[in-house]
Amino acid sequence: MAYLGKEIKKLGFGLMRLPQNGDKIDIEQTKKMVDKFLDAGFTYFDTAWAYAGSEDAIRQALVERYPREKFQLATKNAAWINCKTREDAINQFETSLKQTGAGYFDFYLLHNLGEGRTKFFDDFDLWSWIQEKKKEGFIKHIGFSFHSTPEELEDILNNHPEMEFVQLQINYADWENPAIQSRGCYEVARKYNKPIIVMEPIKGGMLANPPESVVKVFKEVEPDSSVASWAVRFAADLEGIITVLSGMSNIEQMEDNLSYMKNFERLSKEQRNTLLKAQEELDKIPLIPCTTCNYCAKVCPKDIGISGSFTAMNIFTLYNNKAQAKKQEEWLVGGHSKKSASECIKCGKCEEVCPQHIEIRNNLDNICKKLLQ
Repeated sequence: MAYLGKEIKKLGFGLMRLPQNGDKIDIEQTKKMVDKFLDAGFTYFDTAWAYAGSEDAIRQALVERYPREKFQLATKNAAWINCKTREDAINQFETSLKQTGAGYFDFYLLHNLGEGRTKFFDDFDLWSWIQEKKKEGFIKHIGFSFHSTPEELEDILNNHPEMEFVQLQINYADWENPAIQSRGCYEVARKYNKPIIVMEPIKGGMLANPPESVVKVFKEVEPDSSVASWAVRFAADLEGIITVLSGMSNIEQMEDNLSYMKNFERLSKEQRNTLLKAQEELDKIPLIPCTTCNYCAKVCPKDIGISGSFTAMNIFTLYNNKAQAKKQEEWLVGGHSKKSASECIKCGKCEEVCPQHIEIRNNLDNICKKLLQ
């Protein structure tokens, strides 16, 4: 099905996690991955100004080696990173043009809207600027990526009907997750008839190694299919999807994705039921029942990032990936100017207002012992 006048296959090459050679991107391996991707009939590549070295790498691996009309290239503007003026933000676009050598971008996104980050795009009026660049021919399609609540997404789409598409975090683990609200955001985008690009379908690689009970559910039905394939197919099966981005880091991951997405067909009833069973297995794992209402944050005298800490701890519990959980804690707590769980003075004010009656102090103490040490 065509979206925005383009026939794009349901797998996109996410360029955030390219193969490394030491501390640099492995250009030669990236070239081989690009070749395999294009040879299989796929054409969508997703990078960003904020992905260190990625735009330069894709210039060498793709732009300088293939005719421009053979692929679609997307990149993004992160106005909330070190931008003090409108000119600073606009310079990101000029840098992206230079680093990619692409001449124009098929898809250009205002990057990671939501929470306090949206204000930068409003203050710098990048909404009108991005429309100007489209009229000038430097951008074919304008949209934004988003990480926040369905209510905030609806507010943005109400205020900016000119946006042609949205990029959302969607995967089977986060579909009903109150901290991510994948389904809610998806439904808002559908309500406003905006086609969707899916990011994080494998949740940063964590759904390639889910809990053993989930692996068992998948292997009983399709023993020869990779566990990661279920995550990508879940997202690709949804209505209104332009493409599903997979941040492939090596040729093996590329070959696996191509094997089941080259001739992708909608999921069968049995496959959908299998995914429901996998979600049920995830639900059985005891997690901190935080809904991120953040009532606790309003009364905490130390301004501790309670809900962010709980989200990170739940990731650790589910996937036993301490590095990824700590990365989430750093972003959701420190990245949002909140204090660490270790700053808790155990006053108990948070527990007095928590609708879920969570033992917040005990959980923060547990996070300090298990995650932050």
